Amino acid sequence: MNVLVIGKGGREHALVQKLADSLRVDTLYAAPGNAGMKEATCVDISENDIDALVQFAEQHDIGMTIVGPEAPLAAGIADRFQEAGLPVFAPTKAAALLEGSKSFAKAFMQRHDVPTAAYATFSDPKTAKAYIEEQGAPIVVKADGLAGGKGVVVAETTAEAIQAIDDMLIGKTFSEAGSTVVVEAYMAGKECSLMAFVNGSNVYPMITARDHKRAYDQDKGPNTGGMGCYAPVPDMTESILDFACEHILQKTADGLVAEGRPFTGILYAGLMLTTEGPKVIEFNTRFGDPETQVVLPLLENDLLQVLEDVLAGIDPQLTWEARSCAGIVVAAEGYPAAYEKGMALPEFAGDTYTVMAGVAEEEGRLVANGGRVMLVGAKGQTVKDAAEMVYKALNTTGKLEGYFYRKDIGV
Repeated sequence: MNVLVIGKGGREHALVQKLADSLRVDTLYAAPGNAGMKEATCVDISENDIDALVQFAEQHDIGMTIVGPEAPLAAGIADRFQEAGLPVFAPTKAAALLEGSKSFAKAFMQRHDVPTAAYATFSDPKTAKAYIEEQGAPIVVKADGLAGGKGVVVAETTAEAIQAIDDMLIGKTFSEAGSTVVVEAYMAGKECSLMAFVNGSNVYPMITARDHKRAYDQDKGPNTGGMGCYAPVPDMTESILDFACEHILQKTADGLVAEGRPFTGILYAGLMLTTEGPKVIEFNTRFGDPETQVVLPLLENDLLQVLEDVLAGIDPQLTWEARSCAGIVVAAEGYPAAYEKGMALPEFAGDTYTVMAGVAEEEGRLVANGGRVMLVGAKGQTVKDAAEMVYKALNTTGKLEGYFYRKDIGV
């Protein structure tokens, strides 16, 4: 079967690497892909050029398409592929609204009794500020629409929250994505990502993962797209996981069916493990990044077979290695603000794997071409074992000129 992965980052490279292991894949394409995706044939089509992607899939007899990023999902790429009779593993535009609009997601959770933080939605700065003054801090301000994972401000003071309102509603920091904001109660606890393969009311959970969003050690600095991750999460007990699967993933899938927008694809619940139990921070409607880079290496199944089974309504019988996986992002100095490009890519020895993200090819060699350049990962008996293997590989390369990475993930 010919398979197409849509997207260009580390998540998509992780998908390509896993699909390349399948004996059932004939030709593997990535659109647009990146120069580091040597396992696939990269196609120069933007992930948002839906017409061209449909045409390519028709012309190249694509038997399965997997959509990585959120923007084409929100634009209705799955609907277009379905209309053309092309198999696609992705939610429709109506179902992808669960990620595309935080106000929709919060109201949906309220309707279906899915545990989450108390909230209010605003488009008027004055009423938003009055609500913040009344509630006090800490408090969370979120842009309603898609903001590349950066539209969230966890404000420790009311002044910081009010500044976020000014930035989003008046300064238009996130353009139309921030024309409405969600202000919600602060939740204390540890975060956890829980992804599942979903088709209608059929939900098949993956192992848990923990992403680290802050740029610097000890969770300091600005939010990024993710600086590292590990799986599974040691402090996620079986009873908490069972609760999350039943009262969050299953309720959400059933609720979307009941509302006439059934979900097919990857449902991702970003959870806060509070003293009252797990609560939803946000939903994504696709594979997480960088969670995918540490979850898929532990999946023992053929990924293409899993996708086909789920689409056919068959339980894929997911099996996982009884090990742990850790991945550390190597980023360009300055990220998530302005950063350098063009640095040569370091190579890592030891029992590690590398997932390419922000890279390009110049004169036959790979160079940095983005903020999060690559993820270096390893598998071990425990999270700590895996993380130490990665750090050993990172440390033996000497000084990484022009790069930085967090040194406290999983150890």
